[in-house]
Parts: sequence; structure tokens; C-alpha cells
Amino acid sequence: MAKKGKRYRQAQELIADAGGSISIADAAGIVKQMARAKFDGVDPRHAEQMVRGSGALPHGTGKTVRVRVLTQNQQAEAQEAGADMVGLDDYVEKIQNEGFLDFDVLIASPDVMPKIGRLGRVLGPRGLMPNPKSGTVTTNIAEAVQAVKAGRIDFRVDKFGNVHTAIGKASFSAEQIQDNASAFLKEILRLRPAAAKGTYVKSITLSTTMGPAIPVDRNVAVSDAR
Repeated sequence: MAKKGKRYRQAQELIADAGGSISIADAAGIVKQMARAKFDGVDPRHAEQMVRGSGALPHGTGKTVRVRVLTQNQQAEAQEAGADMVGLDDYVEKIQNEGFLDFDVLIASPDVMPKIGRLGRVLGPRGLMPNPKSGTVTTNIAEAVQAVKAGRIDFRVDKFGNVHTAIGKASFSAEQIQDNASAFLKEILRLRPAAAKGTYVKSITLSTTMGPAIPVDRNVAVSDAR
């Protein structure tokens, strides 16, 4: 059996000193004394540590994505590329006045962003606001539509420092899920902020929508994805 470290042994002594039955108050105090480990990673409260991006999954997501395009001069190209809905002023009004959100991804050309800016309060909280960093504000509308339809995913770190996204369906083969997970992790590693210190990826977990979390060996996964 591996020898326990000094800090671990000290924690055991604190528990032993407290006796066999420990109250919540005493347990809380012990936890505070035991909490000596320091983890860095990213702090999403600082803009320079934000992890946000998009990436293409080798086998797509298995989901049919509804794409709406807001553009003035590339409507024909958007339709040919497979966009589900294309327009501008009429859709802007429906989103603003009726809360019309019957789509999964909204793509816009840069020239119409002044009209879309006022939709931020409706689209922003739902993660639907077009953004150049995620490739949803672009001069090449057709390419963006095709990428989303082919399985591109958008993601960003939440306020707790977690990044989570769907990488496929349970009906995928194990190999397809592995390929998609590795591609996603590789993109996360590529986007590591310069300001992130210490352990960047602390843990990795896979799960189905209603299934238990399956912990992944972080060291092996990160090494394989590099």
C-alpha cells in the first residue's frame, strides 16, 4: 500500500482527535483545516481567462440543428448552403417583439450587426447571440452554415470553470464517441489562455443525458489529445 503523505496523515489525526461521532459544526471546522490544496486553472470572472470557441466533431453531434441566418446580401447563398430560415428585418422584429426563438444557431453577416445589437437581451442569456469568436458573425455565410450543419459545436466556460457540451448520441459507436471526445478535448487544450496557471484541465467526465457520470483518466486523455 502506498505511503500516505504528511498532509493526509495530519487530516487523519484531526478526525481521530474529534472522536467517533462528529457534529456538522466540528466536521466543517476539520474540512477548513484540511483544505490546503491549491488549484489554479481558469477564473471565468477575468476576460483574459475566458475559454470560448467552436470546433468540428469528426462524426457530428447526431442532432438536427436548426440554423437561422440574418443577412441582407447573402440570402441566396445561405439558402443554398442549407439554412433553415433566412431573412433580416422581419425576423429581427419577431425575435424582439415576440421572443421568437425557433432555432438552435443564429448566424449573421457583419454588415447587419447594428440591427441585431438590440436583440442582445433576448439572445444573450440563451447563448444565441451571434459572435465572431464562435464563427457566427462572418462574411462567409455559406461556409458557416455548412460547418454548423456538419456538426460544429460552440462552447464556453461557465462561472464555475466548467466546460460542457454534447458530443454525440448514445446510438453512436464507442469509437465515434471516443473520436468526438478527443477532438473536443484537443480544441479545449488549444484554447488554453496564457493567464491560466497550474492544472488547466482538472477532471474529465462523460455521461449520457440521464446516466451516471463516468470519470475519465485526465492524464491519459490529455496526453492522447496533445
